[in-house]
Amino acid sequence: MATTKMATTRWLHAQQRQGPEAAPSGEAWGSHGSARCGRAIRAALIIQNWYRGYRARLKARQRYALTIFQSIEYADEQGQLQLSNFFSFMLENYVHIQEKDPTLVNRLFGCAPQDDRGRQECIGIIEVPESYSGPRLQFPLNTNSLTIMIEAFKKQQILHAYYVLEILFETKEAMKQMPNFTHIRTCPTKEITICGDLHGKLEDLLLIFSKNGLPSGYNPYVFNGDFVDRGKYSIEILMILFVSFLLFGDDLCLNRGNHEDFLMNMRYGFTKEVLSKYKIHGKKILQVLEEVFAWLPLGTIIDDEILIMHGGISESTDLNLLHHIERNKMKSVLMPPVPMDKDSGTETKKNKGHVPRGVKLSGSPSDYLTKHEWEQVIDILWSDPRGKRGCYPNTCRGGGCYFGPDVTSKFLNKNRLKLLIRSHECKPEGYEICHDGKVITVFSASNYYEEGSNRGAYIKVGFCTTLRFFQYQVTKATCLRPLHQRVNTIESSAIRILKERMVSRKTDLIRSFQLQDRTKSGKISMGQWAFSMENILGLNLPWRTLSSHLVLTDDDGNIDYMTCFHDIHIQKPVKEATLIETLYRYRSDLQIIFNVIDSDHSGLISMEEFHSMWKLFCSHYNLHIGDSQVDELAERMDLNKDGSIDFNEFLKAFYVIHQLDNLSRSNTQLA
Repeated sequence: MATTKMATTRWLHAQQRQGPEAAPSGEAWGSHGSARCGRAIRAALIIQNWYRGYRARLKARQRYALTIFQSIEYADEQGQLQLSNFFSFMLENYVHIQEKDPTLVNRLFGCAPQDDRGRQECIGIIEVPESYSGPRLQFPLNTNSLTIMIEAFKKQQILHAYYVLEILFETKEAMKQMPNFTHIRTCPTKEITICGDLHGKLEDLLLIFSKNGLPSGYNPYVFNGDFVDRGKYSIEILMILFVSFLLFGDDLCLNRGNHEDFLMNMRYGFTKEVLSKYKIHGKKILQVLEEVFAWLPLGTIIDDEILIMHGGISESTDLNLLHHIERNKMKSVLMPPVPMDKDSGTETKKNKGHVPRGVKLSGSPSDYLTKHEWEQVIDILWSDPRGKRGCYPNTCRGGGCYFGPDVTSKFLNKNRLKLLIRSHECKPEGYEICHDGKVITVFSASNYYEEGSNRGAYIKVGFCTTLRFFQYQVTKATCLRPLHQRVNTIESSAIRILKERMVSRKTDLIRSFQLQDRTKSGKISMGQWAFSMENILGLNLPWRTLSSHLVLTDDDGNIDYMTCFHDIHIQKPVKEATLIETLYRYRSDLQIIFNVIDSDHSGLISMEEFHSMWKLFCSHYNLHIGDSQVDELAERMDLNKDGSIDFNEFLKAFYVIHQLDNLSRSNTQLA
């Protein structure tokens, strides 16, 4: 826009300079010059309006693409939260599990403090060999340790498991001394930097440090949760943050996010990352991390005026209760940790339905959070602000709530606060201000969905609550690509994952389309198609707008609905179509369930366990899969025919083939 305006202005000035030389007289020049200026201004306005419209259309396409990404992300989270119901069902019906693995019961539902693993027991036998070429740390840690580690991570070196465990044990001990809410203060010479979700994106953290400086007593930071999952460098981010916390204490605040949770980590990548980087000691690292995550503070309060929490609030959020809750009792926010034994008294009746009948947990009722306490934590980790007044269920995520501006005002007034800063949601510009300036969202992982999809941001809070916002975007290119190229990339990626969602429900979609197609013509109206898409997929997307990317339309505006699936199909490690779709649709859930059962992280479960769990899964989700199909599935999963199933490798075989992608690659090669 600025370039267009400058070029137009220069052109006008050039015309004016030429005017007197070309005109026969002053009077003639006046009339000719005015006409020229008028035409030039009209031309400039036409160009300007065209450019504005062009840019607005690109921005609209970008918004629609981000809406697709976000809708599918939230639908996955909803499915993750619903897994808690399956685990309850599993423990009610799978009688062998309590006999064979009672620790699993308490891990899922007890969430009581585990026996502290001594440092010597975990790392006493681990040695750092002479051949190790990564960073070497000295304990006690110093500022040089942080610098050495960061430089090593830039070179993609991996920190030895010995150092990782040492840092985790020291962090856990230091976290135990922290209150649920850390109170910090600004001063005229010191600003506090607030960062949102990082999600394993190390380049974003390093960019923040390069722009804003490393943490120190003079440069304090608050990191507002979701350090891990999705990105490739979650463990590196944790090591940097934990070492910074150990060095600078009150000047480096770490809040818990909804992804600091071992069940979330199984689905979104962190567990897999740790086990792949630390093949020998990965299990120990994950066990200690469960405890460290449970000890993370719930929030930070700046100058007794600004509250920083990961998600948000609800109309029932009780800040006083949250200050005194025993936060370490919640190992996973996905499992309500309340005993449901007949001897548990009134607490059992009050919290009925969360822990299965007949499941006996170790410890006394005082070792567990109550349902009310659990709900309080869920709300502050999972809730999102909305413009609508009131407080209502967060149906997109499946946990927490949506809270309106009236809820915010009431909460802040009650607690004598001025501002709520939260994270938890990707924003195109890296931050967003809502609720009359009383709620700010900050998100620090740029390119979260796709390269160019969003900026990252951080906030600096100065003395007397002055706020400054800083935006950035990590890019491998020397200069940012043009907007239309970035939008094309984001849009293509969004449509790709949406089509994968569609093909996972292909049978259900076709059945719905055919019910609408009363004449059996293979075509339905746009309204009927949009209704079927939303009814089956439940993503709350603008289907009419997206139709041109997903399906073919005839001259009368009718949809040829089978063209939804012409350019995409699922690779077939088994024959039966319904089973293929079921496995693909629930592959993430199945992977978590089997990983939970696989408590030793061997990647293998017995054939008997597989049969039992698959039948329970089908029963709970009302899936109609015959025994013969389950037998075929189990046989194919037993790759080396030893009676054990490597389910992770098997589930990798279910992937979607995009025929148009293959065609595009072929065309590119030909060109």
